[in-house]
Amino acid sequence: MSFDRARALADAVLLEGYVLYPYRASSTKNRFRWAFGILAPRAWSEADGSEPWWLESQCLVRPRGAMPRIDGRLRFIQQQTRRIEQQQGGGFAPVETLEVDGKLHLPWEEGVIQELSFAHALGGAPTTQRWHIEGGRLVEELRDASGELRGRVVRERSPLEGTIAIRSEPCGDGLHRVSVRVENVAGTPAPGAHREQMLPFACIATHLLMRAADAGFVSLIDPPEAAKAAAAQTRSVRTFPVLVGEEGRDDLVLSAPIILYDHAKLAPESPGDFFDATEIDELLTLRTATLTPEEKREARATDPRAAELIDRVERMTPEQRERLHGALRDVHRGEMIPRRDPPPDHFAAPGKRVRLKPNPARRTDAQDLLFEGFTATVEALLTDDQDRQYAAVTLDADPAADLHRWYGRYFYYYLDELEPLEAPPR
Repeated sequence: MSFDRARALADAVLLEGYVLYPYRASSTKNRFRWAFGILAPRAWSEADGSEPWWLESQCLVRPRGAMPRIDGRLRFIQQQTRRIEQQQGGGFAPVETLEVDGKLHLPWEEGVIQELSFAHALGGAPTTQRWHIEGGRLVEELRDASGELRGRVVRERSPLEGTIAIRSEPCGDGLHRVSVRVENVAGTPAPGAHREQMLPFACIATHLLMRAADAGFVSLIDPPEAAKAAAAQTRSVRTFPVLVGEEGRDDLVLSAPIILYDHAKLAPESPGDFFDATEIDELLTLRTATLTPEEKREARATDPRAAELIDRVERMTPEQRERLHGALRDVHRGEMIPRRDPPPDHFAAPGKRVRLKPNPARRTDAQDLLFEGFTATVEALLTDDQDRQYAAVTLDADPAADLHRWYGRYFYYYLDELEPLEAPPR
């Protein structure tokens, strides 16, 4: 199996925060950027303490053939500083904006995805691989239609240096525990430098892709009975490995600072990355469509990924936007699921009217108690993983009840917190 599926999933999750709506460099949220999975240079990390300098991923692997091995990829974002300089006299001076023949140019901290390979024969000797990424400086001249030099774009990257240490050991029942430790040992910046000065030397959104040959990974979220003891002793620090790929496959793992389910996948309705995986694609699409032409122009000048996003939203058809409205699929343990075939004569069946009688001893949200005595309409019956039953309701007195019903925003109550009433006309 190739790494492509894991790469796509990793990019969707780990580019979180790279550039946020409204996707403009001038936006406050994009001036103070953040990301998961930062590994700072060791000396700076030990002096400052706000960002770690290492992570370690541990996986369980079961050999199946004569030459079991692990092939891996260390991936992270490297910050690349983009400056815009305007020609002034005989030299160049940094500016906040420069327009050449109608095209806008802006300074920005770009993200370059780096990928480094590693490998390990299961049961072989521990290895430590040192890696180094050269710094560099690229200059792009900006000339107008007449050929006159108006300015330049200067892109600079700092050198990065680190290690990947790999070891494996038997842990019973034919299993091996594989440990991959990643360290950032760059020698700069100085330990007392500000965080902004550290980031060019950091590994950002650091994650691992691992592929097994002649072997299979064991789920650490839901290990088989024979592997539970070994799984309980498996420890990952600042990252967590999950199975990637179709259900039933066990040869590919993504280890990331954000914990996912096994076999997580991108929703087929999603047209592409929005760099805000905690938000809703539909909402971001609608908001992006409302940006003014000048705001879109600035977003396109901010980053190529933002430009592609703006263009993608503008090309979307009404049918593609409709697909973003949502779908119910693959619920997991711990989530509420619809009850199958609720009896139509049940007092809390969908469409029935009820009066709310919330129990204060069960409530952690004060808002629920404010609706005591209100009448409501049951929209769905649900159960959780412990077979507790709930009713999803909309308030009859809520002028936005139809809107909430349309996009599925409900209030939830236990069945013994409801009193039956007559069904309302629809």
